[in-house]
Amino acid sequence: MKFAYENLEVWDKSIEFAVTVINTVEEISTDRKHYRLLEQIEASSTSISMNIAEGKGRYSKKEFTHYLYIARGSLYETMTLLQIFLRIGWITERQYKGIEASGIEIASMIKGLIKSLN
Repeated sequence: MKFAYENLEVWDKSIEFAVTVINTVEEISTDRKHYRLLEQIEASSTSISMNIAEGKGRYSKKEFTHYLYIARGSLYETMTLLQIFLRIGWITERQYKGIEASGIEIASMIKGLIKSLN
């Protein structure tokens, strides 16, 4: 038996996305006075899949849609933090572009899922 959210490709891709972000953040070499930014990106990147799963566990399409919008917001937050990290030199353009491609794919999948529920 599987949980219903495990059948969603967007959930699986968002898990992979979070793992990639966390692994990328692990490589950042900065003093820990910036720990809050690092914790925030870990929280926002994992929030995507968690909100998809939580929404799938709700009782209505309306509630699921609400959680999908939250997941999309967490994705946008993660991408914004990655842009900041790129601009201050914590990650490379190559790292950013790789994660960005996955982020764009996930955003498109979330949009499609929202459309299918309405």
